[in-house]
Amino acid sequence: MVRLKTGFAALCLVLSSIAFAADAGDRRFITTGMSEGEVLIKIGRPDSESEDTGGGAKVAVKRWIYLPAAGDSQTVPTIVMKNGKVESVERRIAR
Repeated sequence: MVRLKTGFAALCLVLSSIAFAADAGDRRFITTGMSEGEVLIKIGRPDSESEDTGGGAKVAVKRWIYLPAAGDSQTVPTIVMKNGKVESVERRIAR
């Protein structure tokens, strides 16, 4: 029971640090080769997510889209993930 409480406390600490670490201003520091976990810790969950798995693809390709937010109010970043790593980052100007 003590292990369960300790594990739960550690999980809460990690999740709260992720919530506080997400800063829209950090979106410009996302680079190719970063892992999904690094992106989530740095800027949080995407506002929109899609996954391409059709057409006989053996590897799923994910697209994460972040809407404009305070700290990054003029861009819409799109991050493409393949094999759990950032393959490309595109930043479009929001109008």
